[in-house]
Amino acid sequence: MVDDDVDLLEALSEILESEGFGIRQARNGLQALELLEPLRPDLILLDLMMPVMDGWEFVERIRGRPDWAQIPVIVLSADRNIGDNARKLGAAAYLAKPFELSQLLSLVEASLTSS
Repeated sequence: MVDDDVDLLEALSEILESEGFGIRQARNGLQALELLEPLRPDLILLDLMMPVMDGWEFVERIRGRPDWAQIPVIVLSADRNIGDNARKLGAAAYLAKPFELSQLLSLVEASLTSS
C-alpha cells in the first residue's frame, strides 16, 4: 500500500491484515519501488498525489520492468478525475476517497482472483 496519509495507511493496513492479507507500507512511490526489489507483491494499492514520487511516476517505472509490469494496481485517490486517470494508468480498479471499506475489500478480492 502506497499513500502519504499516515493515518489512512495505518488504518487500512491494520484492517487488511485482520482480513488475512500481508501488507507492506510505503509513503511515496520511491519507497514503494525499494520494497518491490526483495518481494514482488500480488497487488498494489496506490495514491496518486504524494511527495517525492507521485503515483504517476511510480506506475511509469513499474510498467517499464517486465517482472513488475503485470502487478495489478488499485488507485485510491481524492482526485476528482480519478476514473479517467486510473484508466490512463492502466489500473485494475479505482476508488475515490473517501470510500467504503466494503468496496475496497471487494476490489482487492476481485483483483487478486483475476490476476
